[in-house]
Amino acid sequence: MQVRDARDGDLESVTAIYNDAVLNTTAIWNEVAVDIANRSAWLADRERAGYPVLVAVEEEGTVLGYASFGDWRAFDGYRHTVEHSVYVRADLRGRGIGKVLMMELIERARTIGKHVMVAGIEAGNQGSIALHEKLGFEQVGLLPQVGMKFGRWLDLAFLQLVLDDRETPQG
Repeated sequence: MQVRDARDGDLESVTAIYNDAVLNTTAIWNEVAVDIANRSAWLADRERAGYPVLVAVEEEGTVLGYASFGDWRAFDGYRHTVEHSVYVRADLRGRGIGKVLMMELIERARTIGKHVMVAGIEAGNQGSIALHEKLGFEQVGLLPQVGMKFGRWLDLAFLQLVLDDRETPQG
């Protein structure tokens, strides 16, 4: 398995992984599947912002999962904080692909000078929470019943990882 920057040729697989999460899980709180044009615009937006979209691929190029991060909030004071997402093909979850993607994503955030990485995870997703905790994330908040999907309320757990030891921000 290799982790690399996503390319336009990966978008069909990225879209399929995204749509599976939309239609079958509470990992994404959207309820409507998207098309490749949507994911293409998303990729272009991330690239324009200088943020990575990573894919884990097999030797022949089959996409196994993807990960990215973007601005936490749109206000200047949050510019050192990013929120990330990581998704693995349904039939391959639990095999370490998410961990490998996350490790590279964390390194990319450090490389561009980010200070904190935030994860917003549906509180019942113990697999994702455990993965993040293994990578050093700490749960810092819980927002009960802030979302809904599949006819039930969803709780949002917030986890964060401090990426460096700066005492004061720069820039």
